[in-house]
Amino acid sequence: MIEHRAALARWRRLDVVIRDLPLGLLLLAGSFLPVLQGHGTQVGGVPDRPFDALAVLVVAVESLPLAVRRRWPAVSLTLVALGFAVDQLLGYHTVAAAGLGFALVSAGAHLERLRRTTVAVLSVAYAVLAIALSRLGSEPISEFVTFYLLLAFAWGIGAWLRRTRAAEARHRRRVAEDTRAAERTTIARELHDVVTHHVTAMVVQAEAARYLTAAPERLDQTLTAITDTGRRAITDLRHLLDLLNPDHGTEVGRPSPGGLLSLVEQARQAGQPVEFTEDGTPAESAGSADLVAYRVVQESLTNALKHARGSRTSVEVHHGDREIAVAVSTNGAASASPGGSGRGLAGLRERVAVLGGDFRAGHDGGGFAVRARIPTGNPT
Repeated sequence: MIEHRAALARWRRLDVVIRDLPLGLLLLAGSFLPVLQGHGTQVGGVPDRPFDALAVLVVAVESLPLAVRRRWPAVSLTLVALGFAVDQLLGYHTVAAAGLGFALVSAGAHLERLRRTTVAVLSVAYAVLAIALSRLGSEPISEFVTFYLLLAFAWGIGAWLRRTRAAEARHRRRVAEDTRAAERTTIARELHDVVTHHVTAMVVQAEAARYLTAAPERLDQTLTAITDTGRRAITDLRHLLDLLNPDHGTEVGRPSPGGLLSLVEQARQAGQPVEFTEDGTPAESAGSADLVAYRVVQESLTNALKHARGSRTSVEVHHGDREIAVAVSTNGAASASPGGSGRGLAGLRERVAVLGGDFRAGHDGGGFAVRARIPTGNPT
């Protein structure tokens, strides 16, 4: 099986002319087999004529141009049609005359320009050939009409193949464009989550440092927290930029080292009182659920820092057998619109929905709550 696939791959790498030549050679050789002579295509009823030197040239013109039927379809069709006309007028009736059908299919499939003109010229040429054959032979007009319909059918097959190929190409382009758009959206959301969270924490910490000039120890701790936050931001951004490398893996985004606890500690360093509870054992095959849960907590804590700084915030994460449940609530005047650009809570809602989970965010009593149920086991 492997050798067969390798041979097929080598064959496909050959030039198209070399791949199309065997058909022409087959028709050329078959025309000189005694058992097949006189049994080829016959239109017009012209009496059979024995093979002679001219027959060799006619057979060659009917068959060998099929080697270029995909590279130069107009040239191939013209030569094959000319050989076919001479074949029928002189009464050779060779097997190579069947090459006209192959040339028509290939021209219908691969001819790019002057397609209607080609059809019109061929129709006129066939009408002239039919008149000439009717004077030399004995077949009724209906036979010529039937053969013309067969030729039109061969062209129609080629045209259908061309339309099918074009439709497949358009579909591949749409899939590629949709894939690129999805990748850009995913990376944009990751950048939003990383940049917004870290920068918000740094801004809050920097504002707090302004009032700690009289307490050097606390000021030093705050500046150290700002430095650590900046380093984490650089690490996360470097990871996202690595994703743009074609040699990088396909996984977009991952929780930062330290996981959820590092998010909580960072929020606490920024002055947000956070109560953190995590129970259950994380599933070994959680898939992308871990990352989505991480982003839910990250976005929720970012909103708490922005809209309810200093208010008590509770983070509860439960790892179940089939899902991860996340609940983040903040007391005070917390507010965050579930709508927006699609990269905040709305983006989280889409992420959770893709995994088949449930996401809710809104005012809860005197504060704001975010709750998510994220099924595990879905691939990233």
